[in-house]
Amino acid sequence: MEGAFQTTIVEFVARHAENPFDMQPPCAQFVPGYGATTADFHVIGDHPGVHGGLETGVPFTDEEWSEQFFDALEAGGLIGTDGEEIISTNTFFSYLHMCAPETEPPDRTSYGEMEPYFDSELRAITAHVLFPVGSRATEHVFKTCSAIDPAEASDMDAIHAQDRRGAGWLIMPIKDPAEWTDGDETALVTAIEELIESDYEQISDLGRFLPDDDPYFVR
Repeated sequence: MEGAFQTTIVEFVARHAENPFDMQPPCAQFVPGYGATTADFHVIGDHPGVHGGLETGVPFTDEEWSEQFFDALEAGGLIGTDGEEIISTNTFFSYLHMCAPETEPPDRTSYGEMEPYFDSELRAITAHVLFPVGSRATEHVFKTCSAIDPAEASDMDAIHAQDRRGAGWLIMPIKDPAEWTDGDETALVTAIEELIESDYEQISDLGRFLPDDDPYFVR
């Protein structure tokens, strides 16, 4: 019975993980968000041109480093796998710029046009922990989701797998997987394991703003 139950869960997650918010950006090729809409963890990449996914429709796939990247996330406890399928029951993946870029890198106008799509996914998920991948995503998350100086994203070696407090989120930057060297994967796995064992939930009680004394907890 347990095996049948697990199979049902896997099929359910796989069926509903791809583009759960039915995003339809103004481009022919794009990679929408993938994963659980109630996720505690949100992994944020740059765009399909640098982080892949155009063939599969799943962020962070199709690259030479993809297997190592997902192996690290699985070893840390963020995801599970079932053969070739990523089983993400508590993690969501998305890009700042979900469309295949017309120029490499996308220009500021293009990023601006795509930002509302990413922001919609960010606000809908309301994860407790953000994992920006690479300097561009980390700079954006620091700038929009924290009081951390975005310039810190220029040295990803120094902040890789280091948890930081944001404005309502815990943030753990990840060095671009294409640039990982010895020790980067192990550092990330260890940091994720320690994070999951900690009290990572970012919850505020807004009940103090209400007329009665009942608590009102939000992420």
